[in-house]
Amino acid sequence: MIGVIIIGDEILSGRREDKHLAKAIELLGDRGLRLSWARYMGDEPERITSELAAVRASDDVVFSFGGIGATPDDHTRAAAAAAWGVDLALHAQAKPLIIERSRLMAEQEGRAFDEGSADTLRRLEMGCFPVGADIIPNPYNQIPGFSMDGRVHFLPGFPVMAWPMMAWALDHYHAELFGSDRMIEKAVIVYARTESALTPLMLDIEAHFPGVKVFSLPSVDHPEYGRHIELGVKGEEVACQPAFAALLDGLHCIGANVGPETVRK
Repeated sequence: MIGVIIIGDEILSGRREDKHLAKAIELLGDRGLRLSWARYMGDEPERITSELAAVRASDDVVFSFGGIGATPDDHTRAAAAAAWGVDLALHAQAKPLIIERSRLMAEQEGRAFDEGSADTLRRLEMGCFPVGADIIPNPYNQIPGFSMDGRVHFLPGFPVMAWPMMAWALDHYHAELFGSDRMIEKAVIVYARTESALTPLMLDIEAHFPGVKVFSLPSVDHPEYGRHIELGVKGEEVACQPAFAALLDGLHCIGANVGPETVRK
């Protein structure tokens, strides 16, 4: 399974709107993969550590967004070290990247660069990863993220950095999975019917087509369709085609008034 963890008090308080979940689903879908679960968490070290310990004990591929900076509210690097039972240490590959970034910033600001300055040393804290970590390149500002066990990937909270880093981690670590979970959804609009009236048909479809899931998304005030249910099936395309045909036949048999069909891959 593939999961995401999105960390930050600013998400839970509403000061920032999360954009990572939708983008993660898109990046996975582009590669024939799908998201199995997602967690939102505040900046609470113990809770983050507990969640990461559970992730470590699983076989899931996980992308964690946020909390890998070096300010007092950034706890993810330390929580990861605690979850893996190792120390934090300045990563040999991260150090020159951060120093070069610091040098360029000094140059742009027209000041002399001092590798031993307090400012540079604080930036170097962002390269202190759990021992055994591998870096994830950051094309935006070169300050890397990191991976543990080749399947748990820690990314910044900034979308401009995190999204290309997630794409790189997928392509670098998980290319063998591509296409292994390619799904399709086929649905039809059903007018003026209740879910309870459609439930027997839904159960019948799932019973006769193993591996296919039936879904219903009711709406009471759609601007075009009014009160309706979007009724459909999802699963592998080869299984969904006959299941959807059976679903349409079943709707016809009960005299349902149906509208447009949709396909989502």
